[in-house]
Amino acid sequence: MVNKYSEPTLIEGGLAVDDRGQVAFVNDFDFADVKRFYMVSNHVAGFVRAWHAHKKEAKYVLVVTGSALLGAVKVDNWDKPSKSAKVEKFVLSDKKPKVLYIPPGYANGFMSLTKDSQIIFFSTSSLTKSEGDDWRYPARYWDIWTVEER
Repeated sequence: MVNKYSEPTLIEGGLAVDDRGQVAFVNDFDFADVKRFYMVSNHVAGFVRAWHAHKKEAKYVLVVTGSALLGAVKVDNWDKPSKSAKVEKFVLSDKKPKVLYIPPGYANGFMSLTKDSQIIFFSTSSLTKSEGDDWRYPARYWDIWTVEER
């Protein structure tokens, strides 16, 4: 999937259920450019971890338990990004498997929507390369974390 997408993209998955149980899958996800992964969970629902960006590194995100609100925003100025930049929002859940691709040049963050949320981040850079390409902004720099009642 190297350079297949130029903007945040959902890679659809599915869930097959029968009398034996279930199988969750995202068959169109290709691990070819993945160098490492890490899992993240929060102690409570509603906790925000944001914003983390890379100029060269891409991420793939999969919620394996629970659900989470994820945000991705293109960084226009690495030292002082525009607070009015459009943030794309995605809700991922283990009930409907999907992988979110976040390309290089984007900041990302998430808020757990359930107390049991577990998220796997697959990275296209080694840890050593990632440390030299690491940009961080305050959690509420782009404040997309309000869940709207409808």
